[in-house]
This record gives sequence, structure tokens and C-alpha cells, in this order.
Amino acid sequence: MSIIIMILLLSFLILVHEAGHFMAARMLGIKVDKFGFGLPIGPTLWSKKIGDVEVLVHACLLGGYVAFPDDDKDSDLPLDSKDRFVNRPVWQRMIVISAGVIANVITAIILVMFTATVWGKLPSGNYQVFINNITAEKTESVWKSGLQKNDRIIKINGSEIRSTYAISLYSKNSAKNDGKINENLVSENLEILKKLNPSVATGEAVKKGIKINLPSDTIIEPPLIIGDEELKGYAPYKNNEIQLSKEQIKLRDKIHQKKFYISDGTYTLNDIACALSDGLKPVNITVLRNGKEINLKPVYPNKDGIIGIAMAAKQDLVTTKNPVAIFKESCKYIWEQTYMLVYGLWQLFSGKIPVKDLHGIVVIAKIGGDVIQNSGIFSGLLLTAMISMDLALVNFLPIPALDGGHFMFLLIEKLRGRPLDQENIEKISNIFFLLLIILMILIIFNDVYALIKHQL
Repeated sequence: MSIIIMILLLSFLILVHEAGHFMAARMLGIKVDKFGFGLPIGPTLWSKKIGDVEVLVHACLLGGYVAFPDDDKDSDLPLDSKDRFVNRPVWQRMIVISAGVIANVITAIILVMFTATVWGKLPSGNYQVFINNITAEKTESVWKSGLQKNDRIIKINGSEIRSTYAISLYSKNSAKNDGKINENLVSENLEILKKLNPSVATGEAVKKGIKINLPSDTIIEPPLIIGDEELKGYAPYKNNEIQLSKEQIKLRDKIHQKKFYISDGTYTLNDIACALSDGLKPVNITVLRNGKEINLKPVYPNKDGIIGIAMAAKQDLVTTKNPVAIFKESCKYIWEQTYMLVYGLWQLFSGKIPVKDLHGIVVIAKIGGDVIQNSGIFSGLLLTAMISMDLALVNFLPIPALDGGHFMFLLIEKLRGRPLDQENIEKISNIFFLLLIILMILIIFNDVYALIKHQL
């Protein structure tokens, strides 16, 4: 039932989008021939003439459209008729084209403010993270740290922890022997090597057969400090440490836990200092236990950046009991979520999100159904609001066959001062429409595969 509710909410968003185009056109006195729910692929399930507009419901419900007389090649309207969309002023066509996106944005705002008003609270985006269990091997450092089940993690390396993502980010970037080293630590280790090996020159490769004394203490790198924006996911984390070369990594493995190294004539003393500097990165965890803050002993993630803990998260909610709080918290929620949507789109187009990880309406319905079942209808409405905002953003991308592409063509027409060649626009739009259909098929395949493999 929850999945059915989510499908109905998604269908509502499509209707809202197309209704935006339709209402803008009618308000400007522009003739509309058809209002279609779904894409005209396969059979038409239902159609009826309402006034001078034919309303249709198609079997392929993954979309919708508003058709103007221009879309009918057999239309008997004169080419210079004012009822043709193309003969309307550019500013009117811009309004109609962008009205669907505007309708989705308004819907998102209404859904969030409705939830804030009726539910009386909104998610803050901050989570309390608790330890469910320690899953690491008994030899791992987490067992010696003092961490206990039901502890709440409140800080790592001095940073406030408000999500499981923040913990994973620290853990992943603190992996043992990850090939990244701290420049200051390299300088310190080089000075230690000079004192242990005073007769060895530093600027050239150490001669073959020379014995190099190594520090006896385990090398501990300085703890990472990650900014609040990166921990929230608002900005990508950029590791500014030095990357070891392949040869330096080989040397690191050779001298690991050794007291000395017999030179093969390849490496300089600086190379050895670099190799020594790739060791353990501490994760200093502060927990809240029985109302008291406790600083644990350092934890050292393994080579895969895994600490070995199972976590549970509980989101903090902010109350919205008055009009001021409703407006303020709704705006904050919409802004933060929209920022993440834009960031996600950037990650997608920059190639940082692989095609195999793209998902669509099937997975959205499944996840949305789970959200409604586990967290209630208001959480489902908030998810629907963000999907509506996402539809607006994606639709307004300057890609032919999308609203943004049509708007782009109209903007070019306005700047040129004369119409573009409609036949060329249609050819370009048809090509991109075909590509979008192929992408939709690929995404549906990803969705079905993920469900079959129980990846969601």
C-alpha cells in the first residue's frame, strides 16, 4: 500500500508539471490541442474531449505532455495563425515552457510548508549516531579503544559528528598505508633518519649495500581534520596530502616494521622518509555515555578504511509550532535539500557517479514506499517535495527535448532577433528525445536489477 501511495504521489507531480504548462498557455490565450498523461508510446488507455482540449491517458505513464496545434503536421490552421504556438511572442512562449518547472518548485514549497504546519516539525539534517555493535576482528584497534555498544559518537578528531556519512568520511580517509603522506611528518622523519645515519648524504641515491638505520617507534600520522561543509556533504573532500610514487610504495612495504634497510642504490634518504611516513592515521573518537563525554583511545582503520562498527542513526527534528518557525525552517530545509540535489547533478555530469548507479522511478517508488511505511506519510511528503524540486532542476537543464532545451532555443531566438529554423530544432530535439528514452530504459534496467539482487 505504501508503494502504491508513492506511485500516486509521483503521478501527481507529473500532472502538476503538465498542468503548469497547460494553465500558463490558457491564461495567455494560447490554443492547446491535447493534454497527455504518460508518453504516447504503446496503447492509449483513455481519452476524452473536454471543451476544445483532448485529454489522454497512455499506458506508458513515465511522463506527460501538452500538445499545441504546431505539433500536428496535418493541422489545417494557416501558418500565420495566432493560434499556432510558434507565432506567439517569445516572452509568452518562455512563460509557457518554464511554467511546468515553476509549478514543480511551488509544489515542493507547498508540500514542505504543509508538512511543517500539520506535522509540527521538520528534519534538521542532523543525526545522533549510536554504536549498535563492534564487528571488527578481535585484533583490530577498535576493541582496545574503550568503545561500547550504545555509545553515541559526538566528535571525531575534534569535529562535531552529525551523520554516519561524516564517520565514514573520516574512516575512509584515515586508511592504513593508503599511499598518502603528511608533508610535515616527512620532514620530521627525514631529520630522524639524518640523526640515525649521519654519514649518509640526503640529496642523492644511497649507495648500494649501505645499511640505513630506521626508527624503532611505530609511525603515527597526524589525525585528519575535515571541514564542516565536507562532513555535511555540501562540498567534496579534497585530500591535500602528498601521494607516494609506485616505487616509494614498494619501499614502504619493504621496510615495514624493520629496524634497518640495506640500500639497493635506488632510493634517496628523502624517499625513505616518505615511505616511513605512510603509516597509521588515528581516529580520535569522543562519545557520550550516560550523559558524560568520554575521549577514547585512538582507533586505526584498516587498509580499506574500515573501523569495524555497526551504527544506528536517529535524526533530530526541529519544531515548527508557529508561523515564523514554519516559514524559517521550511526555507532552510528547502535550501539545504536543493543544494544537495544540485551537487548530485554536478557529480553526475562530472562523471563521478557511474551510469550503473543511476536509478529512476521504480527505485524511487520502492524507497518512497519504504520511507512511508517506516517513517510515516509526512516523511513521504517531504521526499515527494524533493522529487518535485529534482524534476524542476532536471527539466530546466539546457538539453534539447527538455524544457530547459526549449527555453534555450527561445533565448537564442530572442538574442538573434529572428526565429530559428523549426525543422532543425525538431531534428535536434528528436535525437535527444531518443537518447532520453534509451537512458530511461537503461535506468529501469538498473532499477529492476538492483531490486532482484536485493541491493536496495
